[in-house]
Amino acid sequence: MGTSTIDSKGTRVVSALSARANFGKLLNRVDSQRQSLVIEKRGTPKAVLLSLRDYVRLAAPEPEVLRIIGEESKRNGTNKMTSRQIERVIKEYRAQKKKR
Repeated sequence: MGTSTIDSKGTRVVSALSARANFGKLLNRVDSQRQSLVIEKRGTPKAVLLSLRDYVRLAAPEPEVLRIIGEESKRNGTNKMTSRQIERVIKEYRAQKKKR
């Protein structure tokens, strides 16, 4: 891929010309390596290319309550349950609730 440098913060910087010429490669790198890129034109940063996963994480951060539930699920081992197992647990719970 054309010229790219790494700035003092460890971010890869690519010229606009290089980005245009190697866009497919840059997309693959951003997606597979989860590496964001700063695109500059004539030495001035103009844009950032980042993966969709990173964009969503930045645009809509995970609410604290969901993070806590996720951690608890990992501790309990329930994060490995299949959809069928979850549906069965819900069905059993509802059946017990009706008996009360």
